[in-house]
Amino acid sequence: MFHSSFDAVVPMLCVALAALAVMGAEAFRSRGETMPVGGLGIVGLIGAAVSSALLWNRNAISFGVIVADNFALFVTITLVIVGILTIMFSSPVVKRDGLPKGDFYALILFSIVGMMMMASANDLLVIFIGLEIMSIAVYVLTGIRRDDPRATEAAFKYFLLGAFSSAFFLYGIAFTYGLAGTTRLDRIGAFLAAQSMSDNRLILVALGLLLVGFAFKISAVPFHMWTPDAYEGAPAIVTGFMSTGVKAAAFAAFARVFLSAFEPFSGEWAPIVWWIAVATMILGTVVGVAQSNLKRMLAYSSIAHGGYLLVGLVAANQVGKAAILFYLLAYAVTNLAAFGVIALLGTKNAANDELRDYAGLWHSRPALAGLMTVCLLSLGGLPPTVGFIGKWYIFSAAVGAGYYGLAIIGVLTSVISVFFYLRVVVMMYMSDQPATVVFPPVSTVGMAALVASIVVILALGILPTPVLNLAAESIATIF
Repeated sequence: MFHSSFDAVVPMLCVALAALAVMGAEAFRSRGETMPVGGLGIVGLIGAAVSSALLWNRNAISFGVIVADNFALFVTITLVIVGILTIMFSSPVVKRDGLPKGDFYALILFSIVGMMMMASANDLLVIFIGLEIMSIAVYVLTGIRRDDPRATEAAFKYFLLGAFSSAFFLYGIAFTYGLAGTTRLDRIGAFLAAQSMSDNRLILVALGLLLVGFAFKISAVPFHMWTPDAYEGAPAIVTGFMSTGVKAAAFAAFARVFLSAFEPFSGEWAPIVWWIAVATMILGTVVGVAQSNLKRMLAYSSIAHGGYLLVGLVAANQVGKAAILFYLLAYAVTNLAAFGVIALLGTKNAANDELRDYAGLWHSRPALAGLMTVCLLSLGGLPPTVGFIGKWYIFSAAVGAGYYGLAIIGVLTSVISVFFYLRVVVMMYMSDQPATVVFPPVSTVGMAALVASIVVILALGILPTPVLNLAAESIATIF
């Protein structure tokens, strides 16, 4: 039927229409009139979630290049959660900082469209288009505070290095097309399976170029240089959105390309990714310990978590593949909540993101201190949080696949990372320094988003089995 060829794009269409509605509402509002444009975005995201639920187990395909298999739908729902929490956290921040409301929410929604496209794409060129839609919107969001020199510098660095990595990715697509005569992932996989015994070096060149493009987006070493500056310069809520949504979309595309199309050559790329994972975990942890700025600390934490996700990619067994999806969801909710606390405690003239600014937070904002503590414990992988479950399954997958050294390095770096998470907790509860920062009142919407995040973190930490089973079923549909 006619409508069935469009089913797979319905979730993306819901979000894109919401973005257009936000732009229209902002453009035609009267001077001084306040439009609930954030609510329009949430309606579009809920529509995407509902349509994803209705498409579950249907394996819908649109135009042969967009697939709504359960893997793509799981990632889509994760991105919907990221989008809704981002809009809720942004509501007081946008008003407080005087950011252009319509532009801000429209860019958030359009970037989510690009992320969904990356997760659902069955074609390298469509992944590239989704990548650019997402990236351009995030570049603008990074520098949306045009009067802040740090934000402008961060956006410029991110843009230059992002364009550089996109060139690598596009060259990888070109080499792949030259070899296989197609950019469709299923056809590339069939071609490479037939070439698995050949010694065609151009296949390795194509693989390496694609790997560089993906490694940049997930902040893997040595392509992580942009991350600390971009995270520190961008508004805190944009940083949270970047560190979760961008990483989820990039890992979804990374897994689909390398665990399906390039799976016949896993013997060539797995050792490289092994070393990248080790370097990423070590650098993210060791350098993170030395940071005194919370946003830079969480930036290096994000780098380390990318390394943990790469462990699941290297293991490539059923546990590892399912753990990638579960970990993406766990990390997204946890990290976004942590950045949400930083965003809500900042002011227009002061970010309040230095470690010393949180001295004695327990005495002035006990609820926020408690919620931040749960987020930090989850990032550190301590029970009974979802972060503990995510790391447990990632490392179990590595052990099950025989990568004992990788699992040991992962556990050791995770233990070291607990130091800089607990350092923040100690500062909030046990610091002898007098509080020198006057924090603004926290909005009801922001507090509701934080409470919802903490409920998810603890609920999935105590009862993870339903979501883990869902992740395992989702990953089984394509790999």
